[in-house]
Amino acid sequence: MMRVVLILLFTMASTLSIDNGEKIIARQGKVSFFSHTSVEDIKAENNQVFSIVDLEKGKVAVSMLMNAFIFEKALMREHFNESYIESDIYPKATFEGEIIGFDSAIKGEQTRIIKGIFTMHGVPKELEIKTRIENNVSGCVISGEFSTDVKDYDINIPPLLAGNIAKSITINFRFEYRPYDD
Repeated sequence: MMRVVLILLFTMASTLSIDNGEKIIARQGKVSFFSHTSVEDIKAENNQVFSIVDLEKGKVAVSMLMNAFIFEKALMREHFNESYIESDIYPKATFEGEIIGFDSAIKGEQTRIIKGIFTMHGVPKELEIKTRIENNVSGCVISGEFSTDVKDYDINIPPLLAGNIAKSITINFRFEYRPYDD
């Protein structure tokens, strides 16, 4: 399974719309989400998220396999993949965008907006995400948090279960980038 994931990641790296330039890569980025309701909290984490940044152009691309999210309960994972995200039909979510005002020559911490298109469940949505960028000699770390509405991605929640899942989901991410060698 891990071999298939690695092959998929390297294939995606060659097909992402970031061209030549100084690139950095995160092969094991982390994305987590949290849904809070009075009935129950749902949280999951995915540590197999791939991302690449073109430092010269400030372009960023992210790709994650939806069935790689780990939940506290196996039944939550099953419902997430089969009933809501339909990961057999929509196996991955992607983000392609640009870091606004990013200067890779500046060392230390920067707060920037990343603007781009997040596609999940086959539905693209434009997002602007406030991010923290730590740029130092060992690499670059990009992290942040944003909220998104479940309804924006045509995810159907049966009325009987609507009280179990929040209308807005909080998503956290952290990518530790290293130089990318072609």
